[in-house]
Amino acid sequence: MDVKKVAKLANLLISDDMAQKLQKDLDATVGLVDELAKLDLQNVVPTSQVTGLTNIMRDDVIDTTRILPTTGYFKVKAIFNES
Repeated sequence: MDVKKVAKLANLLISDDMAQKLQKDLDATVGLVDELAKLDLQNVVPTSQVTGLTNIMRDDVIDTTRILPTTGYFKVKAIFNES
């Protein structure tokens, strides 16, 4: 993969020195991925979730002091009529 081409596609300006460093890092990363691709994983069970928990959510709590801050604002008389 050519770092200069990727940088151009991403509209990034990088120096030649930086391109060389990034190319070296990218080549090393791709090399590691290639090593992983060579592993025999036929007898390995896929793992996508290890905790056994699903849809853990917190209760919705309305904290008006956080959602309606007034510090730094002025309170003025309304000037618009409600219709």
